[in-house]
Amino acid sequence: MGCAASELSIVIVDDEQIRRLNRQYFHRSRPTNVISFPQQSFAGHPARVLGDVVISIETAQRQAQIRGVQLEEEIIILLIHGLLHLLGYDHEGSAEERKKMTAKEKELCAHFRLALEP
Repeated sequence: MGCAASELSIVIVDDEQIRRLNRQYFHRSRPTNVISFPQQSFAGHPARVLGDVVISIETAQRQAQIRGVQLEEEIIILLIHGLLHLLGYDHEGSAEERKKMTAKEKELCAHFRLALEP
């Protein structure tokens, strides 16, 4: 991904904590599975610290159960999703952006032998 010398923070929270973050930063008053907060770069130089990935453990547990996978696998999938957001990928924009992010998620999950589908 071209960021081997970079850092990121991973924060594991409960549904209430992620709901507060979602409401405060995205005006959505509900829990979600993962939120990413990219670190700003300065003067066109990429940031050494990519940012923060916040994962709701409660939502991850529910999703893992629904998908029939281990919690650890679900967390890694959410981490991949969050990392892609830190690297500029977006699934809420155009269909082209969504397709690009989905393809990269599938590629990375396949690399780690993870299934995106149940």
